[in-house]
Amino acid sequence: MEFKHTSILLAESVDFLITDKNGIYVDCTMGGAGHSSAFAAQLEAGGLLIGIDQDDDAIAAGSERLLNKFTCKTAVAKSNFENFSQVLDSMGIDKIDGIFFDLGVSSYQLDTPERGFSYMHDGPLDMRMNKEASLDAEYIVNHYKEEELADIIHRYGEERWAKRIAQFIVAARKEKPLTTTFELVDVIKKAIPKGARLDGPHPAKRTFQAIRIEVNNELGILADTMERAVNRLKSGGRIGVITFHSLEDRIIKQTFAKLAKGCTCPPQLPVCVCGKKPLLRKTGNIVPSKAEVEENPRSRSARLRYAIKI
Repeated sequence: MEFKHTSILLAESVDFLITDKNGIYVDCTMGGAGHSSAFAAQLEAGGLLIGIDQDDDAIAAGSERLLNKFTCKTAVAKSNFENFSQVLDSMGIDKIDGIFFDLGVSSYQLDTPERGFSYMHDGPLDMRMNKEASLDAEYIVNHYKEEELADIIHRYGEERWAKRIAQFIVAARKEKPLTTTFELVDVIKKAIPKGARLDGPHPAKRTFQAIRIEVNNELGILADTMERAVNRLKSGGRIGVITFHSLEDRIIKQTFAKLAKGCTCPPQLPVCVCGKKPLLRKTGNIVPSKAEVEENPRSRSARLRYAIKI
């Protein structure tokens, strides 16, 4: 299956991120190179665009679309985005002009049944963005304790029926292990009362989101990664992050606000004693236009958070 993905907030991301056509830019979530290609197209011969991804399919597709196709220099590296610093160090690069993160699951991953991300396609319970990772959705569903399942479904999925869903999962797996996405969907539908299933999104949406986040530790690495990304920026360098749900968006917003404030002293202290200075200015966000949402409904919940290094 071809690696297809519709890049969201593409023009807005390019317009904000690229300021020096001979600068160094990093796309930490390259995917099929939609954003990466658009960034590279803006750069001149002295520029460098580095694409990073942990998904083998993305590396193959991104390399095909990015390498030796543009006036600027391009490079591709396989790694989790939290390890972007090691990638830069390996290339002898200290400071960069811009860094970008698209935190969403790609359309390719969602639409490829064997990846196990989607409640709309039957496939193995996998959900690993890095197929070499040891933890997958099947292990979580069949081995986590009921209390652990309820906790992650509530915390990461913000699912009101989390406890009941966890109870039904544990009961079902006693009969036989759950191994496919549709088996899990069936259990979730049985757990959620019929009246509650009539309104709102697909009944399995929140639970699948929660399990995916747990499999890939998506939230646990965000705040620290953002701080390290800002520290690698040159003065005037830019960071852009596209988020897709409230949990990750809150982390990015709070982290940017913290770095823009600088001082972490208690408010009752008359003077600053921590010595921390603001690192960011002009923080803000952009949401997709009505036209983009109509053309690509998956963009509805997207938000581009951005900031500039002081």
